[in-house]
Parts: sequence; C-alpha cells; structure tokens
Amino acid sequence: MLTVYSTIVTVVTLLMVPYLLLNLRTIKFLKAQPVIAAQPTLAIIIAVRNEEEDIEKALQSLCNINYQNHQIIVVNDRSTDRTGEILARFNHPKLTVITLRSLPDGWLGKNNALYQGYLHSTADWLLFTDADVEFHPDAISRAFGYVEKHQLDHLSILPDVRSRSTLLNSILGTFSMMLMTVIRPWDARKPKRSGFIGVGAFNLLSRTAYEKVGTHIAIKLNPVDDAKLGKNIKQAGLRQDALSGKDYICLEWYKTIKQFRDGLMKNSFAMGNYSLYRTLFDISGALLFVALPLPVMLIFGDIAIRLMALLFLVVQILYFAVVPPNKWWYALMVPYAGFLMAYIVARSAFITLRQGGIYWRDTFYPLDALKKER
Repeated sequence: MLTVYSTIVTVVTLLMVPYLLLNLRTIKFLKAQPVIAAQPTLAIIIAVRNEEEDIEKALQSLCNINYQNHQIIVVNDRSTDRTGEILARFNHPKLTVITLRSLPDGWLGKNNALYQGYLHSTADWLLFTDADVEFHPDAISRAFGYVEKHQLDHLSILPDVRSRSTLLNSILGTFSMMLMTVIRPWDARKPKRSGFIGVGAFNLLSRTAYEKVGTHIAIKLNPVDDAKLGKNIKQAGLRQDALSGKDYICLEWYKTIKQFRDGLMKNSFAMGNYSLYRTLFDISGALLFVALPLPVMLIFGDIAIRLMALLFLVVQILYFAVVPPNKWWYALMVPYAGFLMAYIVARSAFITLRQGGIYWRDTFYPLDALKKER
C-alpha cells in the first residue's frame, strides 16, 4: 500500500510541477507592459475598516500615481480606530472620503462599502483595491496599456506578497502553489476553460462589465467577493486576464503566521461553497499530496521508496528555486504548510458550523443567509 501511495504522489508531483512552471511563465509582468496613451476615466475604490496601520502608506502611493484621469474613493466603513483621523489629514484634489455609519441588512461590510464607492462614481472604469496595497507610480498606466492592447473587460494583478516573517514567507510559497493549482489564472483569458481570476488587491474592470454581472448586489454576502466577482465575469463571457504585479503591486498580506491562520479561517469554508464534501476533499488533498508524502516516505519507506522521496523533494526544490522569490529551501517547509492548510480548512468548517455562521469585522452572519446567496 505504501509503495502504491508513494508512486502515485511522486508521479503526480512530476506532472504537476512542470505543468505549473510552464503555465506560470505565460503570465506576463505588469512592469513589462506599455504605458497607455489615451486615459479612460477611472474610479479607484477602497473599502477600509480599522486600517490605521496600513492606510496612510497605501493611500500615499495612490496619490503619486502617473495617471491623471482618475478619482480616489475611500469608503470608511464604521472604523473605530484612527483610520478616520488619518484620512482627514489627506488633502488631495482627487480624493473623496465617504463615511458609513451603519450596515444594511443582508450585506457584508466590505461588499457594501465597495458598492457604495461605485454608486458615488461616474467613471467608465473601476479599480477595486485593498487598504494595504502599495502601487508603483506607473502601475495604473501600464495596466491600462495591457487592457487596451488585448481589449479586456477585466484585469486582475497577482500582487507581490511580502511578509516581515521569513517563516510565513515560506508558507506563503506553498499556499501560492496550492492556490494556483486550483484557480489556474493562466486560463482566465481562454473562453473555453474554467479557470478564472479575481484578486482583491487589484480588480480593474469596466463599468459596463461590473453592471452586467449584477455589481456587488449579486455577491453581497460572499466573503470571497474578489474571486467571485472574477468568476462571474468569466461566466458572463467577458474578456479577462491576469498579470504578475512583481515590484509594481505590493502588500504585506499578513505579518505573522497567527494572522495568516486566523485570516484564512474566516473564509476557507466559504471558498468550499459551505459544502462538507468539498471541505473533506480539500483537507484530504492537502494531507495526501502536500503534507504527508515526504515524511511518510522517509520514515516508513524502504530504500526504493526513500529514493522516490528524494526525487519528490528535488522536484519541489526546483520549483521553488525557479518561482519568485527563488528560495529553494521553501520546499523543506511544504509538509508543515500542508498540515497548516488542512487545519485551517477543517477548523474553519468546524467553527462556522458550531456557531451557525461567521463573524466578519465584528458582525455576525448566519450560515443560512450565506448559503442562500451561494
């Protein structure tokens, strides 16, 4: 049985790693795109709630972009920290701050805030982004250069995610590998493929496309609104694509492993569409193909199986050596990251079912209501 298992996971890895590497190479870099000549009107919409630690740096980067025909709409959603004070200090002619005092029934706070930003805009294009994202001055101009060249309705940028924690960076490497395998962003541009893209850090779409898919009203209770918006756009037959934002769209997603764990735990069950079958499938995949192969083969295998384990490890080392940030030793952290992801998915489902819903930004949302939107 161990020989069969070891053979399967090794073969799958030998096939999957080249598949990922070849397809990731097809995702172009934002910094390599041309700067657009004619600038369409753009509304940059940011939903913020208790973002005093990040909002000033992120907003300053937006105030310095090399793109004239834009407005910045920051929607302050019931913040209780110093976020409002920080926003009040900004005196920028293109900046509008909207303050929300209450949350309508049947809405997630962030989704409602983004929708309110849209209602206060008149631009032909919308950019939904987050309060912790830093923009290179040419990021918007180059994004529109790519949109114009390929006649897109929607463009997402895969951000350059960094953390001050070296250990968390290594875990993010495995998380990214697992995520790319599931969503397949390189297929977003292919109409006949199911792959899609939607990224909270950078979702740029035409006003027409946003309205065609029902705006945020269609996903008002979806905790993964960014991905769902991208999926709806793809299913509507609109043109979308993805670029790599290396050095141009940057953020520190989480600062510690605990933040990473707790952050993903809020929406992992939602990613599985609140399905126990899907959740069990995801947990099994994380354990059987990510967490367990290397330790099981090394500890319990004979010489032949340990040689397979060595091959398994070498292939993973090659992957992490090639994929930015080009840290080969991230491969050594794959088992730990796999166990962590399995725990997060399992714990997310358990907590959601036990309490009958989720807490999101201090507001409780019943599971029955979340499932209805599904």
